[in-house]
Amino acid sequence: MTSVVLVGAGGKMGARLARNLKRSSYELSFVENDASRRAAIERELGIVCQPVGTVMDKDVLVLAVPDNAIGSVAASLAQQLRPGSMLIVLDAAAPYAGQMPARTDLSYFVAHPCHPSMFNWEADAAAANDTFGGNGARQAIVCALVQGPDHAFALGADIASTFYAPVTKVHRATLAQMAILEPVLSESITATCLTIIWQAINEAARLGVPIEMSRDFILGHIYAEAATIFGHVQGARMSDGCLKAIDSAMPKLFQPDWRRLFDKEELDRSIAEIVTP
Repeated sequence: MTSVVLVGAGGKMGARLARNLKRSSYELSFVENDASRRAAIERELGIVCQPVGTVMDKDVLVLAVPDNAIGSVAASLAQQLRPGSMLIVLDAAAPYAGQMPARTDLSYFVAHPCHPSMFNWEADAAAANDTFGGNGARQAIVCALVQGPDHAFALGADIASTFYAPVTKVHRATLAQMAILEPVLSESITATCLTIIWQAINEAARLGVPIEMSRDFILGHIYAEAATIFGHVQGARMSDGCLKAIDSAMPKLFQPDWRRLFDKEELDRSIAEIVTP
């Protein structure tokens, strides 16, 4: 039986992972250094958590810790890991920044959730309200084997599919591709555009349009327009008026060189900011 230890089990993300791992057939150990979080997760899930450093001699170590702590935590625990074991992190930033320990005898694996799609239909009410995933709603995940034998990917993907369950698809990516997905696509571009939309709703409120009205109107339009632009509805197309509005607004909203966000220099700078304590 594969032994798995979850470090940071009492944190926001760690608790989600612990809840799903608890239902698995893996031999499990849970680690949480913060005493209050340790007590809370023990009450909530009925699991016993131990302080860090006490149960590291396992097949797989999962780090559910902040991006800017992964490098230091991994370095402090690496010497306790036996050769051939696997270290799983939940974001590509620290491995991309070269912050993983220099242990060629370990497998390094990254697993990140896509989060439930706006096009999901969930019959269960709890799953329908699960916007982040891991609590009933279906989602795809993206994984990368940073180092280690190729057969190790299957083990990492299986464990990730367990703690991010229910998983519909596992996308295998390179580390560089994962860094493009986040932070560039998901944060630098998508989150920024959504922030502009929210600021525009508040600007409309300044001009007399109630926020609740704009919110209902725009969330519906985001859903319909995304279905059209992303090809979710076969044969659908934007109206001629909408296409003209896009052409007119594009140069006013975005710099002509916005694609430089994909340049390696920009990506390296963004990653460095993420992993800096």
